[in-house]
Amino acid sequence: MSTIEKVQEDVLVEEQIGINHEIVLYNDDVNTFDHVIDTLIRVCNHTSEQAEQCAILVHYKGKCTVKTGSFDELKPQCTQLLEAGLSAEIV
Repeated sequence: MSTIEKVQEDVLVEEQIGINHEIVLYNDDVNTFDHVIDTLIRVCNHTSEQAEQCAILVHYKGKCTVKTGSFDELKPQCTQLLEAGLSAEIV
């Protein structure tokens, strides 16, 4: 294994370690599609298409990962989702 390959492997591992948390949004019987979509656009910086797809997945599958990143990045976003009345957690 050459030195270049070794360095490249180390960088890829570090990148994966840094993004090891997800915000998972869960289905509920309270919030409308429009509210979920608007909240995902505002809080998670989703495009309208991304937010709509996530809302549909949550509705039919029961849950959907809506954001990935470090815990420190995701905590304020998850808090905002919860404050908006959505059911979400960081895993």
